[in-house]
Amino acid sequence: MSADLRQLAHRLAYAALLPLVLGAGLIWLFGGQGMEQQYVFVGFAVSTYASLVIAMLGGLHWGLSFARGLPLRGSLVWGAAAMSLGWVGVLMPPHAGLALHGGMLIACYLVDRRLYPQLGAGGWLTLRFRLTLVAALSCFLAAAGS
Repeated sequence: MSADLRQLAHRLAYAALLPLVLGAGLIWLFGGQGMEQQYVFVGFAVSTYASLVIAMLGGLHWGLSFARGLPLRGSLVWGAAAMSLGWVGVLMPPHAGLALHGGMLIACYLVDRRLYPQLGAGGWLTLRFRLTLVAALSCFLAAAGS
């Protein structure tokens, strides 16, 4: 991958954290009196976005497995499980669902740390760690504010 594309990927990945970080802050801001509609909307929005991120992380395993011609059973099962658990988190009340999402983001990283090297994506683990740290923390803070 060229340096320009790698730099673009990093920038887009960090920009993708904005809805989670902003959402966590807004949940705390809107938690007061008279802001119930905004509070509910932001909680749902953050939860939905986190579930999309989790589904994407699970889907990466499918794509990498098939692109490498190594459809690992664990990658395929994990991809489907991550997507399903992300969806379950959206169905839960925000305080519980966002905590589940934070835990799932950490679990996704731990699985990626084990499987990415086998799938030829080990070079992305440093970025994944940083993204996971901020994303999971945002989910946990949003859950605490819910």
